[in-house]
Amino acid sequence: MLELSKKSNLLEDETYKYSLQDIKDPNLYRDIFNYEEVPKVAFNHRRVPIGMPKEIWITDTSFRDGMQSVEPYTVEQIVKLYSLLSKLGGPYGIIRQTEFFVYSEKDREAIRRCQELGLRFPEITTWIRANKEDFKLVKDLGISETGILVSCSDYHIFKKLKMTRRQAMDMYLASVAQAFEAGVMPRCHLEDITRADFYGFVVPFVNELMKMSRDAGIPVRIRACDTMGYGVPYTEAALPRSVAGIVYGLQAYSDVPSEMLEWHGHNDFYMAVANASTAWLYGASAVNCSLLGIGERTGNVPLEAMVMQYASLRGSMDGMNPNVITEIAEFFKNEIGYSIPAMTPFVGQNFNTTKAGIHADGMLKDEEIYNIFDTKKILNRSAVVTVGKNSGAASIAYWINAHYNLSGDQAVDKKSKIVEEIRAEIDKEYESGRETALTTEELEKKINKFSGGKFPMENT
Repeated sequence: MLELSKKSNLLEDETYKYSLQDIKDPNLYRDIFNYEEVPKVAFNHRRVPIGMPKEIWITDTSFRDGMQSVEPYTVEQIVKLYSLLSKLGGPYGIIRQTEFFVYSEKDREAIRRCQELGLRFPEITTWIRANKEDFKLVKDLGISETGILVSCSDYHIFKKLKMTRRQAMDMYLASVAQAFEAGVMPRCHLEDITRADFYGFVVPFVNELMKMSRDAGIPVRIRACDTMGYGVPYTEAALPRSVAGIVYGLQAYSDVPSEMLEWHGHNDFYMAVANASTAWLYGASAVNCSLLGIGERTGNVPLEAMVMQYASLRGSMDGMNPNVITEIAEFFKNEIGYSIPAMTPFVGQNFNTTKAGIHADGMLKDEEIYNIFDTKKILNRSAVVTVGKNSGAASIAYWINAHYNLSGDQAVDKKSKIVEEIRAEIDKEYESGRETALTTEELEKKINKFSGGKFPMENT
């Protein structure tokens, strides 16, 4: 039967619907996932149309997936991070939701304390075990949406659950029915979707979910979970690893609206950000992230990375305040005691720091040559240089100008007398066996010495 598609506005054949393939033995895609080899990427040269939704947004899992991999945050730390998420996301809710556990009294206290802030965004949701008691707990907390686990690969269905596909589907559908009975909107976490039989299980299962949703008049959110980081962003890659194919297929064959479709990825193969961006491009409105990418194993999609991807794809921050990214990083370092790797983009100590003398020379002439954007304006972090063994005069000159906010006629250049004198003294130190870079305090002392006290000692 031909139907006019609401998405493409074209006549499309809606006659065929994929049915569950309740096979006897699991399909483990051993040609792709041979456990003794690096997983392979297969291509079928089939392209699906790009389809960025009208609205895209970010959701957060810092207090669920993120907190599973570090020492649990205190209630006070959760409340502070929640308020910073709201401040970062801005008035239009680009950071739309965040999810919490509800199992312990501490979990529930954190939820109540965040609710008391009265912030519209991010909306508080939960993640629970799919049973009546937990659904009631969510409802009693005044929360309208919760995540439940619906593992969809045969690795999980056959090996972990010890079920057939039919048994797993029936169990999952019964859980969704319980959510509807409790008056809670379910968010179905399709765990391990990048190793799942897409047409043999995923599509038939989601078709049933969408039918139940229509009958109950309650939306169902679909979270496509790249649990092991196997997803790839290549447009002509084959399923089950194709992010574009998964996102397009859930819309085209299961009628999942973009606003009900969410991508959740992990970074095991360094693909998390690229995959999340691809999910946006091909029709998912939401990408699920965690602050600093903290999460299971190699981590989740870094939330701050998707703030930048949003601005790149939309051409605007749309009310987000990226300066807060630096506030969040400082809070993790100073209040939580989390050590951020120095080379981490946007939040690491070295992300806008140069150590090479030739780069510092370019920075001295025009910061834009070696800085990715105006980091002072966007992230409230000035570009800096480190003065060390290979830095040279340009690094010293740039450091002085940046540290003391010197510009125009007040700025020094690499041929200034003070720069030459400091460089000569530093060179002697390295000739005598020094290996480490100079600290701020050391540089201030040298500048004070050779300037005759012209510049203040800020770190004494």
